[in-house]
Amino acid sequence: MTHFLFRSIAVILSLIPVSAFAHTGVGDTAGFVHGFSHPVSGIDHILAMVAVGILAYQLGGRALWLVPGTFVLVMALGGVLGIAGVPVPYIEVGIALSVVILGAIIAAGVKAPVAIAMAIVGVFAIFHGHAHGAEMPVDASGAEYAAGFMLGTALLHMAGLALGFLIGRIGEARGPNFVRAAGAATSLAGLALLIKLF
Repeated sequence: MTHFLFRSIAVILSLIPVSAFAHTGVGDTAGFVHGFSHPVSGIDHILAMVAVGILAYQLGGRALWLVPGTFVLVMALGGVLGIAGVPVPYIEVGIALSVVILGAIIAAGVKAPVAIAMAIVGVFAIFHGHAHGAEMPVDASGAEYAAGFMLGTALLHMAGLALGFLIGRIGEARGPNFVRAAGAATSLAGLALLIKLF
């Protein structure tokens, strides 16, 4: 399973159009680069995306692809809302809460049914997607920008999955404790982000 994960990451990384990074600011390329960089430019997004991957690892089975896949798809819908200027209340609070709650779920070792986990990450994905969409540069192409932030997010989910597998390799007895500790640290970071909003 670990070999499959690392091969999957390698395939995804190979799909990134390297030439796009050489010509930032030119037409559609600017949209892709801005979109790709948006999820990795804020600690709140990074923590939430990696937490989704760790949660998927913790649940295992079909959750390995269903939980991150749900987040990316629903986030795209949230992005459309943001691009269209449709208001969604409490965006920053929702993003901070996503870090707190996803971290707490991981820390508690909750083995929720996959459908419940998909619903939870789906709700939070709306906030993250809306933030990405609302912050799209005026001169960027919406399709390329969306492709960029979806790929950036998917790679962060893969990083979370890889982190979960890496921690799991530490040992069958201690691995789950390290995963839960990572969840607790994520949740505390989310609380700090939430406190800063008020």
